[in-house]
Amino acid sequence: MICAVAPGVGAADVYQPPEQFVAESFDGAAPAPQVLWLAGTLRADAEQVLGHPPEALRTRYWRRGTRTAWVLEEIGKEEPITAGFVVDDGALKKVRVLIYRESRGWEVRHDFFTRQFDGARLTAQRGLDSRIDNISGATLSVDALQRMARLALLLHHHVTADAAAS
Repeated sequence: MICAVAPGVGAADVYQPPEQFVAESFDGAAPAPQVLWLAGTLRADAEQVLGHPPEALRTRYWRRGTRTAWVLEEIGKEEPITAGFVVDDGALKKVRVLIYRESRGWEVRHDFFTRQFDGARLTAQRGLDSRIDNISGATLSVDALQRMARLALLLHHHVTADAAAS
């Protein structure tokens, strides 16, 4: 039996392991991971941000003080894109594509693109308050990263608002 596989199909480009991203986000010493359950109104809010129900029932995150780190996945065109997000005091501080599995649109991994998210905050309508320029040929990947950025900000607000209320 002969099996042919097209080049690039099913391949994943790992630009940075998630564990390394998390450690780097906290100056080399990552705090213990915590788990956030996506239930009730938080699940509904996440669905509104993503435009579809979240795939997972829970997500891990890392927190120290006002800083949180999130490793999220979202489908670009056909395959998941894994990205890391650091949120500090309600604003994005770092966005990095960690693992890219699509056959095109990989340009979103470059700093010239991800730097556009620096300082972005969530608006009352759950959009980003910064304009993110598209990349020709990478529209679906750009959209996926914007959805994940909005989700990271929403989740950050949820975990930090809960702590502030305690």
